[in-house]
Amino acid sequence: MRKPELLATAGSLDELERVIRAGADAVTIGEHRWGMRLPGSFSMDDIRAAVDLAHAAGAKIYVSVNQLIDHERLPELNEYLRRLAEIPVDAIEFGDPAVWMALREERLELPLHWAAEMTATNYATALFWRDKGAKRVVAARELNLEELHAFKRGIGSMELQVQVHGATNMYHSRRRLVQSYAGHIGKTLSDTGPEAGLYVIEREQRPHLKMPLFEDENGTHIMSPDDICLLEALDELLAEPIDSLKVEGLLKTPEYNETAVKSYRQAIDAYCADPAAYRFRPEWLDAIRELQDPDRELTFGFLFKEQVY
Repeated sequence: MRKPELLATAGSLDELERVIRAGADAVTIGEHRWGMRLPGSFSMDDIRAAVDLAHAAGAKIYVSVNQLIDHERLPELNEYLRRLAEIPVDAIEFGDPAVWMALREERLELPLHWAAEMTATNYATALFWRDKGAKRVVAARELNLEELHAFKRGIGSMELQVQVHGATNMYHSRRRLVQSYAGHIGKTLSDTGPEAGLYVIEREQRPHLKMPLFEDENGTHIMSPDDICLLEALDELLAEPIDSLKVEGLLKTPEYNETAVKSYRQAIDAYCADPAAYRFRPEWLDAIRELQDPDRELTFGFLFKEQVY
């Protein structure tokens, strides 16, 4: 059977090398000005170096252009995409139709991965973007197993990407809410970035759950209090030919991400070698658990939940 792609993220060239050596077939990177919730920001020179490094190892580089693009930034978009096409990167992830329009204006042939996340909940919308030239759709994290399988059957030859590990975004605002609140109570915070260790809790309802909170040039982000981990359910997920499995590395150390990629690489290879004889091996998950933050539970996310909208 055809193996699904194992996709990772990287916040630096060093981490990029590590996850590729660990078995990643592709890596998503980007620049904070054009991509959101990235583990690190890559300049154009860094992106060019990343492509050279990855291609030499037989891997691919995808660049995230999932920014909420405003009027001020719009005039720079065409030039940014032209430079990515000149390198060339292997694909770009986008959600804003302005990106598609800029590519059409410039007649650029960059492969497109539609990654609107929260709105990618049905295959009809994905087929709309397929007809516009998108090669892949990134499924919403809230879809369960049955919905994901129906999604793949509905889009046919279009590729489907599913997040199998890591944190997910719960809330985003362009406003600097933490700094505003700190100012309101008369405090000054020198660091509100991903490394600051800030979090939100629901004091009355769920005081035990910590939701990581950080601010960057794109605004305020609140992340899930736990991490998706579909390693034990990989065989059930791959009962339909899912095309790409993503290990999200945001808010994790390079060592953690390298270990997670290794575990998923072993599981994918074992399953694809002989699906009928496949058996999950606890040591794959044990290696991840050794590095897992004890305050963050590993869960199946929405994979086995029945959604009520």
